[in-house]
Order: sequence, then structure tokens, then C-alpha cells
Amino acid sequence: MPTPSQTPSDQAPVVVAADLRQVYPISRGPLRAPAQLQAVSGVSFTLQAGKTLAVVGESGCGKSTLARMVTLIEKPTAGALSLGGVDVLQSHDKKALRQKVQLVFQNPYGSLNPRKRIGQILEAPLEINTELGATERAERARAMLAKVGLRPEHYDRYPHMFSGGQRQRIAIARALMLNPLLVVADEPVSALDVSIQAQVLNLLADLQRELGLAYLFISHDLGVVRHIAHDVLVMYLGSTVEHGDKETIFQKPLHPYTQALLASTPGLAGSGVARKRIVLSGELPSPLNPPTGCVFSTRCPHAVAHCHVERPPLRELMGRKVACFEAEKLTQP
Repeated sequence: MPTPSQTPSDQAPVVVAADLRQVYPISRGPLRAPAQLQAVSGVSFTLQAGKTLAVVGESGCGKSTLARMVTLIEKPTAGALSLGGVDVLQSHDKKALRQKVQLVFQNPYGSLNPRKRIGQILEAPLEINTELGATERAERARAMLAKVGLRPEHYDRYPHMFSGGQRQRIAIARALMLNPLLVVADEPVSALDVSIQAQVLNLLADLQRELGLAYLFISHDLGVVRHIAHDVLVMYLGSTVEHGDKETIFQKPLHPYTQALLASTPGLAGSGVARKRIVLSGELPSPLNPPTGCVFSTRCPHAVAHCHVERPPLRELMGRKVACFEAEKLTQP
């Protein structure tokens, strides 16, 4: 938690990811060599305390795979990752590192053990990872319930006695029990009613301001992203196609895929930015056989000849990074 004289921007980054890659071998039978599924292809980002990086893209783009690498569930095939200034891939104390990053799952109905009371669920991380006694564990659990807006009597109840929004508050409380530096939220409000989504997003924002948390927020809903993110990383077929400040990207998207995502998202028209409808042809290519050039070239309405043979670099342009040869020609008013 930052001190009054030390803002998050003064601190070392919570997360630094450099050229992270994840390749899965896929068996094709005893007589053929395994195929290579390119799930994540060279994603890089830096995340400071008190900031939220939203990772967006359609299903199959590699968002959740990236989340599993950052939360140390999966080891990257290649690349570098540091958490709290510690090199994750070289560290021998993975248990201590895992306490610094916690995960909030998408489905609040499946992420809580139905056989355990809420107090037991919240105390479990402390029981496993600390030497605290039962009394102090209970005190911390009750204090965390209050912090996420639940009442003391909820401590002895079971998950089935709560609504979806309340369950997600409990899941958030559990994620915070070990005082992590980073919370990875994988579609944390997509299973909730729209009326409840705003309450959970506001809670996340309040906790971030109070505790100085960094969030890696995985989502396909750009309306939600606009509400909570500071920066946006747009992924397509495992690769970063655009990355920058939220307002910069929402006001003037440069990559054709980002433009298509924003144009197809209901509720963003009120931002005051005119958006023409963009129709993408074809389907998402298979990560087992990605395009040889730009990953978006098979669906891009602006692709030219060299887009199909050469991979565009992720370059600085107009206040963000974009992977598109034609980006200068495609700016929208």
C-alpha cells in the first residue's frame, strides 16, 4: 500500500511481462509429430500498483492463457515475467510468489466450496500460508467481510444462501486475505446481472484506491472495460494488436480489429465518438495454423498484399502501440 509521499507511479512495477509465449503440443496420433498450438505469441506489458490493465478480445484470443501464466498456474514456454520485482521463472520460492498474486474467477456459483461456511472459506488461505492462530484468522476474515460490504452474520452461512453478486464479493474477499500485490480478475462480472455488475465494479475500484492494488482485468465486454480500466491491451489470435491508455484507444482506435470491437459494442455510442459499422468477413483462424503474415489479415477489410506475408511489428503511434502496417491510413474522426 503506497504511503502518502509515495504514489504508485513512484514505485517499481508490480508486473513486468516481456515477450510471454505459450505453445501447447497437440497429439495427432502415434505416427505423426505433435502439432503446435500458439496460444500466446509474444505479449508484453508493465503494470503499476493502483492501476488496471484490461485484456480484451474475442473467445480464443489467449486472454485466459495469459492470466494463467501471470498467476503462476502455467509456466510460459518462453519470455520473461517478474512479480513485485522478483523474476518468476528463476525464483525457487514459488509459494511466496503465489501469495502476491490472487485470482478472482468468472463463475461465483462454482468457485466457492458449497460444503464450507464463508468464514472457513476466507480463513483457508491464512491457515495454509501463515502461522496465525484461529482467533486472529477469524478476526481478519470478519474484517474482510466488512470491507467488501457484507455483514458479520454472513460469516457462519453457506454459499448457497447468497446471491451471485454476494458470492462474488466473497470471492473478492478471499482473494484479498493474503494482501496480494496483484489481483487477476478473469471475466469477474460476466455471470452477474447487469444491475449487479456496476456494484461489483465499484467495489473493485474502491478496494484498489484503498489498498493500492494492481488489477489484470480479463474481459470481452468493452462497456465494462471502459468503466474500470486505466490501460487496454487488445489481443487477437494470441498476439497484441493494440495497447495503450484507455481513453486514447476508445477515442481513436487505430487497429482495424480494435475499431471493429468498439463499433460492435452496444452502449459506447454515447461517448460522443461517431463509429461506422464494420463487418468482419470469415472466422477466427485456428491457433494451430495461424496466418503467415498479420494475424488479422484473413479478416481485415483493409489488408494489402504485404499484410499476408509479413508480420507487422508492435510500434509506437499516436500515443499507443499498434501492430498494423496501414494504421496511419485508418484513423477514424
